[in-house]
Amino acid sequence: MRFQKVKIASIWGIVANLFLFLIKSFAFTLAASQSMLGDALNSLGDVFSSLMTFIGNKIASKPSDEDHNLGHGKAEYIYAMLISIVLIFVSLSLFKDSFLAIINKNTYEFSIILIIVPIVTIIIKLALYFYTNKLSKSLNNLLLKANAKDHFNDAIITSINLLAIILSYFGIYFVDGVVGILIAVWIFISGLKIFKESYDVLMDKAIDEETKERVLEVVNKYKEVKQVTHFNATPVGYKYQISFTISVDGNMTTYASHDIANKIERELEKFEEIYLTVIHVNPI
Repeated sequence: MRFQKVKIASIWGIVANLFLFLIKSFAFTLAASQSMLGDALNSLGDVFSSLMTFIGNKIASKPSDEDHNLGHGKAEYIYAMLISIVLIFVSLSLFKDSFLAIINKNTYEFSIILIIVPIVTIIIKLALYFYTNKLSKSLNNLLLKANAKDHFNDAIITSINLLAIILSYFGIYFVDGVVGILIAVWIFISGLKIFKESYDVLMDKAIDEETKERVLEVVNKYKEVKQVTHFNATPVGYKYQISFTISVDGNMTTYASHDIANKIERELEKFEEIYLTVIHVNPI
């Protein structure tokens, strides 16, 4: 069900962003606005992002097998990283073009289509943002989270673009290049943030302290557990495999000590963040 919902969201993203790219490209051919070009390139990047979400989600949905014992969950983060790299390259190219537009004092002819296209874009992007943001929180999915951020950023960016277009009507053209630069910087920062989140998981960043404390609270409820050591956590897609050692009274029977470990594991299975728990019992 989780992967099916992500699949539907990614398809909506592909269709909507492809539509926006086409109408923005048409508007750019009419007026040669640098900020509109930036917006069009941004939408093209969004098409790629949604496509990567679709592919990454499809791979991540595959169950574990002999070659991938812990499943394919990290595919989400590999494709999220690809999205971030594309965003960074798009931002650098747009920054250069916008800077040259200011230096060369580029102008363009105002058209009503330049007003209509941003308004349509803002409406569609806000709708996509609310949809994917709600879904990303309920599913704890980085790909959807990246897409939701991108949709919201696009709505803000296009709003600024609309302001630049309105100012061009009054003959103030330099704002067009400035807006292009602002869009480029915004895309660059968004790309870096997604890159860092993906990198952290792919480099097996430890589980957050809050979740670790919740796990230890469960373990420490059992009075038979004298000590918890060797706590380790490894990302498995959007979840974690955790392992640790519990020290118990050496006079306890093997059955009794392992029964405690089994009870702890069953409690931790209820954690949304936990994929698998491995507990070693150490008699002291």
